[in-house]
Amino acid sequence: MPRPPLLLRLCLLLTSMLLLGGCEASLFAGLNATDRHAGIEVQRGIVFDTAHGLKLDVYRPAGVVHAPVVVFFYGGSWVRGERAWYRFVGTALASHGVVVVIPDYRKYPQVKMDGFMQDAARAVAWTHQHATEWGGTPHDLFVMGHSAGGQIGALLATDPSWLAPYDLQPNDLAGFIGLAGCYDFMPIPAKEKDMLGMFGPDAASQARAQPVRFVHGREPPMLLLQGDADKEVDPSNALSLAHALQAHHEDVTLRMYKGVGHNALVFALSRPFRTEAPTLEDVLGFIHAHPMADAPHARHEKSL
Repeated sequence: MPRPPLLLRLCLLLTSMLLLGGCEASLFAGLNATDRHAGIEVQRGIVFDTAHGLKLDVYRPAGVVHAPVVVFFYGGSWVRGERAWYRFVGTALASHGVVVVIPDYRKYPQVKMDGFMQDAARAVAWTHQHATEWGGTPHDLFVMGHSAGGQIGALLATDPSWLAPYDLQPNDLAGFIGLAGCYDFMPIPAKEKDMLGMFGPDAASQARAQPVRFVHGREPPMLLLQGDADKEVDPSNALSLAHALQAHHEDVTLRMYKGVGHNALVFALSRPFRTEAPTLEDVLGFIHAHPMADAPHARHEKSL
């Protein structure tokens, strides 16, 4: 029997979602139900920020040692989402030898940009400190994000002010992996009330949110994945960041997937949609091509 096309499979998932209550949680539950892997250990609900009650989940291959580590920030327009929805991301990468950390972060209108960026930086610092406890290598720590999470991760990898309170800098990251991230999106249109609220109404405030504005030639290697059929985050974001990095002779790889939309890019990490885009293959290839543990001082010399 021929395999149902992506649109049909999405319709089936969405129908199930509606039958189960019409919420996004049901859609992600459908995705996660297909991604059960033997040999993966999961620790859920670890508190990494007691002041705000923020938690994270860790996925790791059983018995792993000296593995690369990925901190994944999910999307949701900076206003919604939760770590439990992205179990399929954790299991997909952990089944290929990667320790995965998926943290929650506060969202607008509870906080503005400074709030969720501080949460993200704290999650990365926690992971750096505890990586060996989970079989990971702190020098092989990658930050990865989709959509709004891509913007968060890219700012950590470009603007040194966020990690500085933890004696870390962007070059302490082994790499950044962006999936349809928001990297260059100003001026923010007047109709986008939430974005104006979280990032500010004036150009100076909005510039703080643009990863492309902080490229200075001392960034970690970057993999930018983007679908050319994305209707939510314009592909120009990935192109702009790639061009800025190339202008500083930085290590950047841009993959533009033909016919792939915004959500399909990250859904391709789940088993039902894996053939829609080579997201998993490209992410794993990038991680394994950029080991940093054997030469932890090389990148620091570049930043001096």
